[in-house]
Amino acid sequence: MQFLIYILIYPILWSVSMLPFRLLYFFSDCIYAVVYYLIGYRKKTVRENLAIALPHLSEKERLAIEKKFFHHMCDLFLEMAKTMTISQKEIERRYTFSNLEVYKELEKKDKSIALMCAHYASYEWAVSMNFHTDFKSYGIYKRIRNKYFDKLVIDIRSRFKAYLITTKETIPTISHNYRNKVLSIYGFASDQSPKLNSAFHWAKFMGVEVPVHTGAEMLAKKYDMNVIFMRTRKVKRGFYEASFEVLSLDAKSVPNYEITDQFLKLVEQQIYEAPEYYLWTHKRWKHRRS
Repeated sequence: MQFLIYILIYPILWSVSMLPFRLLYFFSDCIYAVVYYLIGYRKKTVRENLAIALPHLSEKERLAIEKKFFHHMCDLFLEMAKTMTISQKEIERRYTFSNLEVYKELEKKDKSIALMCAHYASYEWAVSMNFHTDFKSYGIYKRIRNKYFDKLVIDIRSRFKAYLITTKETIPTISHNYRNKVLSIYGFASDQSPKLNSAFHWAKFMGVEVPVHTGAEMLAKKYDMNVIFMRTRKVKRGFYEASFEVLSLDAKSVPNYEITDQFLKLVEQQIYEAPEYYLWTHKRWKHRRS
């Protein structure tokens, strides 16, 4: 059944990836109308999340953000499909870096790097960063149940010199590279909700106390990694700009959870600046303390 689903959907994804961008975004507008007005995909979750995170806004203001978000989400998913065939030249034109030198300076310090980012703007096209790094690059992801689509995602990332590792493979991979002095960069999207039985720290996020992922910070401490934050800004439709901010050059000396809390504050800044580009479909506030 998995293979049948794959062979039915793959030609559609490939055809979408071959569309010129003008047609791609016209197609996205059509999908938006279906997803938002007819299907109402996770509209209830999005609406609840916006009310929790942005209570200072009126219902009318949150509704405007909601519609902009769904427009962006449709663009985002089609841009993911576009990654199957997009050229290096084109993705570098559309996803740029304003201060790449900040990251390059970290590479000179002879330590691996934990890169923290959020599910904001285009977190998929951030993979183009691998064209600019001399370190071995790893992205931590959750395995897709359909093994054929899982392999497809791995193959797509490999086009950009990225190695995908599951959460279970993360510690063994980092430990192996540390012992063998393989300088690497590990990408952590640390803004989603962890399972309660694995939550070691609660912190305020958008004014609400929630459990947070601390893996990036703890691994940086254990394996002596520098820590950097990557902020992404949507410049206009189909164009993004990333910038970097160093969070720690000596993670071991920083009090526990301070790096994680600092990361959350930076993510909040992004959201307040342009909330429509955050991934509101995830149940980020499903566990919270009043």
